[in-house]
Amino acid sequence: MINIGVIGAGRIGQLHIDNLVTMPTIKVKAVADVYIDNVREWVEQRNIQYITNEPMDIINNPEIDAVLICSPTTTHSELIKAAARAKKHIFCEKPISFSTDTTREALEVVKEEGVMLQVGFNRRFDTNFRTIQNQVANGAIGSTHTLRITSRDPQPPPIDYIKTSGGLFIDMMIHDFDMARYVMQSNVVEVHAKGAVLIDEKIGEVGDIDTAIVLLTFANGSIGTIENSRKAIYGYDQRLEVFGDKGALVTENNRPSNVTYFSEDGVITDKPYHFFLERYTQAYISEIEQFVAAIVNGTEVVCSGNDGLQAELIAEAAKKSMEIGQPVRIASLLEV
Repeated sequence: MINIGVIGAGRIGQLHIDNLVTMPTIKVKAVADVYIDNVREWVEQRNIQYITNEPMDIINNPEIDAVLICSPTTTHSELIKAAARAKKHIFCEKPISFSTDTTREALEVVKEEGVMLQVGFNRRFDTNFRTIQNQVANGAIGSTHTLRITSRDPQPPPIDYIKTSGGLFIDMMIHDFDMARYVMQSNVVEVHAKGAVLIDEKIGEVGDIDTAIVLLTFANGSIGTIENSRKAIYGYDQRLEVFGDKGALVTENNRPSNVTYFSEDGVITDKPYHFFLERYTQAYISEIEQFVAAIVNGTEVVCSGNDGLQAELIAEAAKKSMEIGQPVRIASLLEV
């Protein structure tokens, strides 16, 4: 039995808690949230023993084996370091921080303390994307040439959220940056980004964009494009294609039903699932199951702290590229 403490009981924290309490090899020992009184009744309904507004109560609890960090991004790095020093294994939602230097500091402590850290890039655990990754690894399409990722949300988040999110590249497209490395099994060496405000001018007023296209160059010579939009009126749009010299691998949107109705008036199918909670239900379960399996078996986590760092570096390069209007090489971000 693995005893877990969850730090942060907002939307994503509650999602993880609801999944955790159904797993027979896991016990949710404690939940911490600085605004715990707002969710106390909800947590109590899950029969969780200890509820607190102080995250360090969880980190300092000797009965807890691992922590899930689901609090705001600005708290992640310090909580990671504290948990590592307390010899807790760590699952942390993305991104680790808004600064690659800060992320490196946290990863160094994790390394020094010898604990596991898994970053919450849940899309790696989606059956469709995982199948494509496996097929690429097995040489099904030969040498990869191009990658195309489409990722669009059904509506923008609240402006108050956008103000503190770090921007589209670090908040939204970072999932796609990780997916690009995961599927292509190659690091990104150059980024060229273009962004615009086409949906809501208020997003631009707080310094962000709502639409972007990014061109990636990989170390293996392949090239890829990622397109993001904050608003697709038909639902949550998640598609991916990898093309190589022996063929292509394509995954389309998941829908409530795969039935297509053909009639004299036209062809009708269900729209994609509305949002990520529906689209990635099983992926969220699988990522925690594999985190726990890594702890029990002493194996490597599927999505490491370095994977989180690499995605942040691509996001940083994308932001800089958009600002200067030129491609940015990842190596230039690493120069002292």
